[in-house]
Amino acid sequence: MTDQPDPELPPNEDSQHDAPPNEAVPSAALPAQILPNTPLPTPNDAPPNQVSPADIRLQAFGEQALPRMFRTLLIISVLSLVPAFWRYGWVGALGFASGAVVSCLNFRALQRSVEALADRIVNRHSQEKGGRIVFRFLLRYLLVATVAYAIFRGSALAFCGFLLGLCLPVAAMMIEAALEAIVAFRRD
Repeated sequence: MTDQPDPELPPNEDSQHDAPPNEAVPSAALPAQILPNTPLPTPNDAPPNQVSPADIRLQAFGEQALPRMFRTLLIISVLSLVPAFWRYGWVGALGFASGAVVSCLNFRALQRSVEALADRIVNRHSQEKGGRIVFRFLLRYLLVATVAYAIFRGSALAFCGFLLGLCLPVAAMMIEAALEAIVAFRRD
């Protein structure tokens, strides 16, 4: 074996070519050119297990998204009754109120179904039965279809208000998305 440096390696003053030939060189001491998939640490790198207070606040903010959307849905429902009454009269406002109530029940049932399904997937010993989750999921649509049919048979104007009331969760989600965007941009 010769003491000549390897011609394929770039010359480096920090390299461990001065080590005896039988002594192993630790991989942490090798330059990045030798181990291309190993990034060199930078002074700004924080240990991966440390979470900044800003990240904790953002996570807490995100965990409250569904309750905030439900509150927003309730507020929009109440505030939109006046314009619905003004535009469609009491029949349309009653249909709108029915749609808003069904939307709120549907939103809450969907939230519980998703949480139960996620718990069932993550926790194999969950107390929640899979058939019950699917039944509640289908029951939501049966409720919407039954109320829609009853209102449709009674009045086309009430049915129009009902459909508008069913759209309220979309408005609540759009408001939540805007709120989260504002918080995210303000954080940077």
